[in-house]
Amino acid sequence: MKNENQTSLAMLREEEKPYEKCAACGPGALTEVELLSVVLRTGAEGVSVIDMSRYLMDSFGAEGISGLCSATMAELMKIRGIGRVKAMQLVCIAELSKRIARSVRGNAPAFTTPKSVAAYYMEQLRHERQEKVLVVMLDTRGRLLGEEVISKGTVNTAAVGPREIFLTALDRKAVSIILVHNHPSGDPKPSREDLELTRRVLEAGDMIGIPLVDHIIIGDRKAVSLANRIRDPYGEETGPETEI
Repeated sequence: MKNENQTSLAMLREEEKPYEKCAACGPGALTEVELLSVVLRTGAEGVSVIDMSRYLMDSFGAEGISGLCSATMAELMKIRGIGRVKAMQLVCIAELSKRIARSVRGNAPAFTTPKSVAAYYMEQLRHERQEKVLVVMLDTRGRLLGEEVISKGTVNTAAVGPREIFLTALDRKAVSIILVHNHPSGDPKPSREDLELTRRVLEAGDMIGIPLVDHIIIGDRKAVSLANRIRDPYGEETGPETEI
């Protein structure tokens, strides 16, 4: 015979069950659909919040929940029941997740290896659908002084010149810099344009006195360091570029 609590749970509307489950078992017990249901709170006319969350997860396909990190508001609003407010909630959650992933590594991180740079920027950049080039500015100990997006390109290219890079670096009083950019294809193998950008920035940095330490290319869960094409600053001699 069912106890009173079991009977009450069975009588709950479907859209209320994730709240009850979260209160009883904690958020770790919820599925991704249920977590989304708690965040979205309510459904819309003709669609429950549970169904809305299922439609949302289905829209991500093989990417799963990580698809939320690259979804735009316009794309989210095409999903049944999701309007402007709910779409904005979701993109803000995605942005928070990226910032949390970075903040747990601590303030003013020290970038002493290519791996440390790639790990710090992986979640921020691997979901981007356009190439984005960042200049990362460092102090004498290799600690992060600041970063700035200096170019947003198409899926295939990102146009950027040394002038913009070093104006930013001089303004932040950087001692050295690292370039970081993503390949939306997911393959971090450097293109001819990537190598040419590295060469131009390296030469300009040597003239100005702010050396380029590395150029990290972010793919999907993998990255490449062009440090060996520069001057082997990390003491790693494993080839023209190093997969991280």
